[in-house]
Amino acid sequence: MRSFSEYNPIVIAVWFFSVTGIAMFCNYPWLMAISLAGAVTFFIMRNGLSHGKTHIFFWVLFLILALANPLISHNGKTVLFVMNHNPVTLEATLYGINSAAMIIGVLYLLRSFTQIMTSEKLLYITGALSPKLSLVLSMAMRFVPLFSRQSAKINAAQTAMGLYKDDNIIDDIRGKSRIFSVMVTWALENGIITADSMETKGFGTGRRSQMKRFRFRASDVTFLLCDLVLLSITAAAVGTHSLSFEFYPSISFDSPDMLGTAGLAAYALLILMPMILETVVNHKWKYLRSAV
Repeated sequence: MRSFSEYNPIVIAVWFFSVTGIAMFCNYPWLMAISLAGAVTFFIMRNGLSHGKTHIFFWVLFLILALANPLISHNGKTVLFVMNHNPVTLEATLYGINSAAMIIGVLYLLRSFTQIMTSEKLLYITGALSPKLSLVLSMAMRFVPLFSRQSAKINAAQTAMGLYKDDNIIDDIRGKSRIFSVMVTWALENGIITADSMETKGFGTGRRSQMKRFRFRASDVTFLLCDLVLLSITAAAVGTHSLSFEFYPSISFDSPDMLGTAGLAAYALLILMPMILETVVNHKWKYLRSAV
């Protein structure tokens, strides 16, 4: 049995697009709560209590987003209080909290996405769609760390030569501008050299191959089918307005009907699928270790 990160990259990508897509295009509060709780739990399950700065940044951002909306938007009928002659309404406050929950939940999911979907997995997916896109993506991903390291080298060389060492903003700007100018020239030359090298090696003339092969196993098919079924139920509930919630001009909503309840349950199960899988894998691994 494999963990979620070892599944086929297409399956992993479809799951991430499913949960983030529903969260981004639906403002039903219970769905946002499920999305945020699931995203945070999934991130903590994978990383433990590390990444404290990430949590602090996300929750500070949550507070800023939740507080910003009622201060900027004054729509809504229920006035809580007046600040500087501007009404702060209940509807705008709840809408701000709901929007903040959506954004932070999606950010947590994208953070997990960047951890699981390595460059090799992304190239596997984009290579199947477009080899040229895969080439551009691979060169861009390789170029970012190269650019950073080369910039540090040039900065160190300028410091060793005694250039732009005065502690004032004018000297800093001149030094950074010189480094940027050098880096642009270096990047253009490096790109031309890479293109010539790839052409010399015969890129695009033969059959493409991959460093690692990702097989599509039965468990991948099962996970993908479950994903699509749960996504369809949730999308049907959202699309037929079984999960409708209006913030303006006043809070109004209908209790979810049978399809809406099924949509909520389907989305909760959808976002829990990797966590259920990880839990089963961990328990099985511990059982096998105890049996040795």
